Amino acid sequence: MSTPWGYRPRNNREEPQWDLHPQTHAVRAGLARSGFGETSEALYLNSGFTYSNAEEAFSSFADETDHFLYSRFHNPTIAMFEQRLAAIEGAEFCVATGSGMSAMFASLACLVEQGDHVVASAAMFSSCHVVITEFLPKWGVTFELVKGNDPAAWAKALSKPTKAVFIETPSNPLMEIVDIQLVSDLAHKVGATVIVDNVMASPVLQKPLQLGADVVMYSATKHIDGQGRVLAGAILGSAQYIQEKLMPFTRHTGPSLSPFNAWVLVKSLETMQMRVERMVENAQAIAEFLESRKEIKSVRFPGLKSHPEHALAMKQMNGGGGTTVGIEFVGDQSEVFAFMNRLKIIDISNNLGDSKSLITHPASSTHRRLTPEVQAEMGITPSVLRLSVGLEHSSDLIKDLTQALN
Repeated sequence: MSTPWGYRPRNNREEPQWDLHPQTHAVRAGLARSGFGETSEALYLNSGFTYSNAEEAFSSFADETDHFLYSRFHNPTIAMFEQRLAAIEGAEFCVATGSGMSAMFASLACLVEQGDHVVASAAMFSSCHVVITEFLPKWGVTFELVKGNDPAAWAKALSKPTKAVFIETPSNPLMEIVDIQLVSDLAHKVGATVIVDNVMASPVLQKPLQLGADVVMYSATKHIDGQGRVLAGAILGSAQYIQEKLMPFTRHTGPSLSPFNAWVLVKSLETMQMRVERMVENAQAIAEFLESRKEIKSVRFPGLKSHPEHALAMKQMNGGGGTTVGIEFVGDQSEVFAFMNRLKIIDISNNLGDSKSLITHPASSTHRRLTPEVQAEMGITPSVLRLSVGLEHSSDLIKDLTQALN
């Protein structure tokens, strides 16, 4: 597997003649050692590259020679991250960006033009909602939002020509589930490209491309780094989509990932599966605990049988419920804030997918930009919290929640 610009691992050993497990890809894919034979991946911080002569520069810019041109376009360290994540995801190609929202915007913006139509799931992160409902219409792009997972509603929305479909599943913050295979089948009948925001599931739990989607995007800040160190995004898909649609857009608009952040992510991928699996175990235990408390009105976690789309989630998320729990309290906002302020281990933060457990009040933080009416439609009331479960021992997290509830 190579990147669109011909970057290939430089080593003297033959490639294994069998299909490698994603965890092996997480450690080995894209590894390109320099002449020094370093054990770890090299970090190339340079902005540009030189050419042995004018003719080599000419042929490089004409795409006749495999040669790095400029780190806004491509860079050896960034290429290692892209190739490694593509191998884990099972995608033909990957393009890394400077943030998750730059990835989301680029994945859509490279496709649409005036007069096009976009369909999206109604439950989504607030910034994604703003892009689709406020920014794209300024370009003359119409949109339709579909609530829930009703096949009839999706069939009606996708009964007319559509350029792109954007799905966030599970959704942030209340973990709503959309049937990726169902929507992809309907979308492809009208010629639409299906983009899945897979942030909440991570590459460990869900493989949208295997379920019929065309493009997958990530905020790599979350589980992929998952340790609160860097901002990053990633877009994965077919060679045709990446080369013909995405790269002409990103090359000239410049949502570039820094080489240093790419190097951090390369190392993070080595432990991503182990981290996510432990976080999922913790989240399941905490969701079951919270569901037993009288102070809690409802718990939204796909791993619980009480989740309305539990069976579908277990089918398309490889049996894991995720690392994030949506919580609705019986009390009002003042009681919810008092609970948050009593926590001794879990931090108040608007990030998620981190090794540290984090809790936030979406209505006043991550989704504050949305109107009260839109928040209400999404089920984001002043009594809702989002808990991102980390790597602490689950017994300590449950003790912390217990004392705060008491």
